[in-house]
Amino acid sequence: MTARTHVLQQFVCLMAIVLIAAGHLIGPSRAAAADGPRYYEPVDPGQPKVIECDVAVYGGTPAGVTAAIQAAREGKRAVLLSFNRHVGGMTSGGLTATDLGRVRSIGGMAREFYDRIGKTRDYRPSKAEQLYRTMLEEAGVEVLLRRPLKSVEMRENRLVSATLESGETVRAAMFVDSTYEGDLLAAANVSYRVGREPAAAYDESLGGQWQTVSWKNVYQFCRLPISPFVIADDPDSGLLPEIAAEPAGKPGEGDYKVQAYNFRMQLTRDADRIAFPKPPKYDANRYALLARFLNFDDDIEWRLNYTTAPMTDGPVQMREGDSNNAGSFSSDYVGGNYRWPDGTYEPISFTEMPAPRRGLPVPLGELYELREAIFQDHVNYQQGLMYFLANDPQVPKSLRKRVNAWGLDPQEFQETGFWPHQLYVREGRRMVSDYVVTQADCQSRRVAEDSVGLASYPMDSHFCQRVVVEENGVLTVRNEGGFGHPFRKPYPVSYRAIVPRKRECENLFVPVCLSSSHVAYGSIRMEPVFMILGQSAGTAAAMAIDNGIAVQDVDYQALRAKLERDKQRLDWEN
Repeated sequence: MTARTHVLQQFVCLMAIVLIAAGHLIGPSRAAAADGPRYYEPVDPGQPKVIECDVAVYGGTPAGVTAAIQAAREGKRAVLLSFNRHVGGMTSGGLTATDLGRVRSIGGMAREFYDRIGKTRDYRPSKAEQLYRTMLEEAGVEVLLRRPLKSVEMRENRLVSATLESGETVRAAMFVDSTYEGDLLAAANVSYRVGREPAAAYDESLGGQWQTVSWKNVYQFCRLPISPFVIADDPDSGLLPEIAAEPAGKPGEGDYKVQAYNFRMQLTRDADRIAFPKPPKYDANRYALLARFLNFDDDIEWRLNYTTAPMTDGPVQMREGDSNNAGSFSSDYVGGNYRWPDGTYEPISFTEMPAPRRGLPVPLGELYELREAIFQDHVNYQQGLMYFLANDPQVPKSLRKRVNAWGLDPQEFQETGFWPHQLYVREGRRMVSDYVVTQADCQSRRVAEDSVGLASYPMDSHFCQRVVVEENGVLTVRNEGGFGHPFRKPYPVSYRAIVPRKRECENLFVPVCLSSSHVAYGSIRMEPVFMILGQSAGTAAAMAIDNGIAVQDVDYQALRAKLERDKQRLDWEN
C-alpha cells in the first residue's frame, strides 16, 4: 500500500465518522461492506416505528436526490430512502463520463450539480456522492440508508404507507419511485412492461429485434466467420459459453430481453494502481469465444476504446476514470440480466404486444436475493474478463502488456475492494401510463405539450442477445439489439409519462422507470435527465399537497411557471 493510499483511506474513515456523528447518514448498520460489492444486504428489523412525512422518495438515484431536495426546498418534509449504503446511483457508482447529449438542454438542479462539482464529466464518483449528501443536508432532507422495501398499503388507489425491512413504516402524502427497477410502482400495482415492444406496436424503426437502423457492422466480431461451437465448425460439440442457445426472433418481433448491464470501472495508469483481481469463481473458459476472436485474424487492431472503423474492436474501453463497455465481447454481460427487473423471463418472441404487467410476480424478498445472485454473477464475469485479458496466455502478449498498464483506481470504492458498488442497470421496468414516450417523440414527429424537462441523448441500446446466425452459408455468432441513432434536436418529456394512470395510483411519481417504449427509453435513461425529471416530480409533489389533489390533476401551467422560475429547460430553441 502506498503512503498516498493509506492517507486517503484514513481520510475516508474520518469523514464517515464525522457524517455519522452529525446524524446525516442513518441506517440499521453502518459497518462497511468490506468483503466486496453487494447489491442486497438483508436488514434485521428493529422495533416497529412510524415515520410521518410529506414526500417519501424511494431510491437513492440522482432522480431520488433531486426529487427529495426539491420537495424540501418547497417547504415539505422529505425523506429519501436508499436501498443500499449510498446515494447517487450510477453518478456516484462510476458513471462519470456523463452522457450529456446537448449540454444546453440541461437546467435546474442538474445544472446546479454540475456547476458545483466544477465540470460536467470526468469528476470522481466519491466527489459526486459527497456533493449529493451536502445538497441533501442543506435542504434538510432526512436520508435513511439500507432501507429495502418490504410492502405497501394501498387505499382507494392511493399509497398510504411503505413498510421497510428495517421495521419502519413510512406514511406520506406523496411518494416517488426513483429506483432503477421500479419496485415501488410494481408494489403499488401500477402497470409496467419489461423487454422490447414489437416494432409495429408504436411504429418504431428501432423497435423489436434486428432493427432496420442499428450498429450493423460495429461490434459484430468484425463480420468474421467465427465459429460459435466448442470444436470449431462442429455443432455437435455444443456452443461456446456466453452464446444463447435459444434462437433469436424475426425482425421486428418483441421479446422480454433486457439490454446488457456492466460495471463502470474507475481505471488509472498511476504507479499505485490496483491490479485487476482474480475473482473467486474465475473460469477462463467463459472467455473462450473472446480468445477465438482475439486470435482469429492478425489484421484486427485492438484499440482499447470505442471504434467504428473496419477490422477494429475494443475489446474493452481503457481510459483514465470511468471506463465503459467497448467491443464485441466486452464488459457488457449480454444475457446475464433478463430476470433482474421483476424476477421473471420467458424465452419467447411475439408480434402482438402483450398486456402490461401489474403487481409483483416474485415477492420482494425473493427478488432481492435473486438480484444479489445476478449481481455477483456480473462481478465474477467482469472481474474475470479483466483478469483474463491481463493474464491469460491465450491473449496476445502485446495486448496483455497494454491491459496491464492499467488498473483499478485506489482512490475510489475503497470499501468494496476498489470495485464499483453500483451495477449499471440500464433498464428495468417501464411504467405504462396515459402517455408513452416513443421514437416519434425523440424525432419530434410528436411533441408533448406538458414538458417537464428535455432529453437529448441519441436513442441508444446496448446488446440484448448474442446468438448463432448464418451468414454466407456459414454458422457464426453475432450480437443483436444494439443501436445508437441520433435525432435533430432535444425533445420534451411529458408530465403524463412520469405519473401513473389515475385509476391506478393518485399520489405516485415515477421519474426513472417512466412510461416509455424501449426505444425512447434508450435516449431518456441518462443521469442528467433523471436529475431533471426528479426535480420536476418534487415540484409537482409539493403542488399536489398544497392543493389537496391527485398528481394527475396538477395544473400544468402553474407547474410550468414554477419549473421555469427554477431554471428548468422545458423547450428547445435553435
